[in-house]
Amino acid sequence: MTQTPAPRPEASGNMSGPILVGVMPGQHAIVVEQAAQVAARAGLPLVCAYADVTVYPVDGTTGGPAAPIDPDGLDETQRIPESLMANIAEQLAGRNVEWSIVPLAGEPARALAREAGDIGASMIVVGTREHNLTAALKELTAGSVARHLVHRQDLPVLVVPVNPRVPDDDDDD
Repeated sequence: MTQTPAPRPEASGNMSGPILVGVMPGQHAIVVEQAAQVAARAGLPLVCAYADVTVYPVDGTTGGPAAPIDPDGLDETQRIPESLMANIAEQLAGRNVEWSIVPLAGEPARALAREAGDIGASMIVVGTREHNLTAALKELTAGSVARHLVHRQDLPVLVVPVNPRVPDDDDDD
């Protein structure tokens, strides 16, 4: 089966596909807020994508059939945490943007890249990690979703700093 490649943002800078934003529980609100602002200004829909790392894509897609890594640890009826859906709905209430949320399966950077291609996204929006030991260990072992996307995408990737570290004057040395 031959698939037609998804349309890409035009060279003129006009965007036509939705804005795709990676979301996760406990994420800083600024990531979704910035993505919603970009989508609203461009008059495009916003697609919030939650990548569940406890499942893997069975058929190579992101939103299609998925199988649990641990068959005893997954409730098949709920792939997007209720708290995440409620937070996003609250954040986007009253904003002038059409939005939806989709479940993805597998490693977040790959899942977001596949979904972006599948929906013809104009841009991918992700947040940075916290500046703490847990985040540093995760980045060391798994890498950064933002870094993977920036280096392996032909789409624009907007990386929203969630708690930027302002260097001291001593950091210039």
